[in-house]
Amino acid sequence: MNSKKHTHKKGIGRFFDHLSGVVTRVTGKPIAFILASIIIITWAITGPIFKFSDTWQLVINTGTTIITFLMVFIIQQSQNKDTIAVHLKLNELIAVTKGASNRLIDVEDLTPEELDILKNFYIKLSELAEKEDDISCTHTIEEAEGIHKLKSRKKIAASPPAS
Repeated sequence: MNSKKHTHKKGIGRFFDHLSGVVTRVTGKPIAFILASIIIITWAITGPIFKFSDTWQLVINTGTTIITFLMVFIIQQSQNKDTIAVHLKLNELIAVTKGASNRLIDVEDLTPEELDILKNFYIKLSELAEKEDDISCTHTIEEAEGIHKLKSRKKIAASPPAS
């Protein structure tokens, strides 16, 4: 696969995905906040000019309501995409980690009761680790060096031969 990202979405879905990406990137920048602040300050300053009329108030209320309403859908689309990407990355880590439980792949699809069972399992593991009272029992420099060497050997083995 080349470096260009491929997508199988078509039509409105592809457009909305692209639009939500652009909008969230733009609105997440400081300049967007500054621009919004300038609009609010300008609106507030014009209050005396329009004698703080109902129409003057309606302009800001309608504008902010419309923007907020639309942003909910844009932000949700971006969060959904990010959440899926994070799940896939975590699933990959679980799948390739020796000793990790493959039952945790797609754990987000479990029922709340099943999640509670898993949560209690990890709480118990944490409590047992705390009883060790010595972090070197579970995290040592030698262990880190061993992991690094193992990964380095795998990279060398997976590298294509030099031509």
